[in-house]
Amino acid sequence: MTLVPRLPAHAPSSIHQFLRSHLAESGAQGLLVGLSGGIDSALVARLSRDAVGAEKVHALLLPDAHYSPALRTEVEDYAKSLGISLRIIAIDAPESAIRSLFPEVTDRLSWGNVKARLRMVLWYLEAREHHWLVVGTGNKSELLTGYFTKWGDGGVDLLPIGDLYKTQVRELAAQLALPRSVLDREPTAGLWEGQTDEKELGLPYSELDQILYGMEQLRTSPEIARATGFSEDRIRAVAALVQRSRHKRRPPPIPKLGLRTIGIDWRE
Repeated sequence: MTLVPRLPAHAPSSIHQFLRSHLAESGAQGLLVGLSGGIDSALVARLSRDAVGAEKVHALLLPDAHYSPALRTEVEDYAKSLGISLRIIAIDAPESAIRSLFPEVTDRLSWGNVKARLRMVLWYLEAREHHWLVVGTGNKSELLTGYFTKWGDGGVDLLPIGDLYKTQVRELAAQLALPRSVLDREPTAGLWEGQTDEKELGLPYSELDQILYGMEQLRTSPEIARATGFSEDRIRAVAALVQRSRHKRRPPPIPKLGLRTIGIDWRE
């Protein structure tokens, strides 16, 4: 038994159709993607361009003080290669303004979340002005482990790669011949200098995805351990991440008082 998730052959065409249909149904005029220089946003921008055409895809790069000038140039070149528009807005000034209001807050995760939520605010300000949908770049590995900021990078209209594990994202990006620099770059949320996904998660995506895929197939911890060779302690740690982050994948709970309650028996 193997627990390595494989990329479905129909993934690109299904994602293209998903984007086209949601854009048409919404009545919006285009799609907005937050480009960062990472593989997820680069892939989403490419899939969006291929789905609806370059003239309907717009990118927003929101660098902070630590963002590399070389990476900024690379993102500009990538957007140009796709033929999509790109706007760049530094978030240093609004971040500094908020920091001045809360000098007692020193936790870097708190300020990382502020950064992510600032970006969400700017995405929606731009999207509302032009009647665009905000297209998120979260993948299945991040969504299941809660490796995203609630109402930050998780605050979007669509998640086209939300059913692809990170290893599948890499496979599709390679299949579409995304730039080598994008394929090779170490994954990071970019919330503080030196941050990396795998350092925070405590294990590489190549291992994480096997465990998550086993959980998706409703395998027990011993079964996943036998198939992967990983310890049951490691598998239980991943399961705990999934359990603790359930609130991030759900709408805010509402107590049932009426005949039909949103999120309980009134579903959209």
